[in-house]
Amino acid sequence: MNLTAQDLGRRAMHPALGSVTLSELLATWAAHDLTHLHQISRIMAHQMREAVGPWVRFLGVMQCAGHSEAA
Repeated sequence: MNLTAQDLGRRAMHPALGSVTLSELLATWAAHDLTHLHQISRIMAHQMREAVGPWVRFLGVMQCAGHSEAA
């Protein structure tokens, strides 16, 4: 796409957030996709919970209960 730093700094108005940059929007899309990967890993970990036996306490993904909105 040959975006320049000037392109990435372009601003637009979001109805709830106010002024945002193209760079912020693109980063948000990437983070949104990472959220879905996180959800998938939690579901898969839950399915393996009993299979890992006593190692469950050492596997962080097995402890994750998800994340709510930041305070």
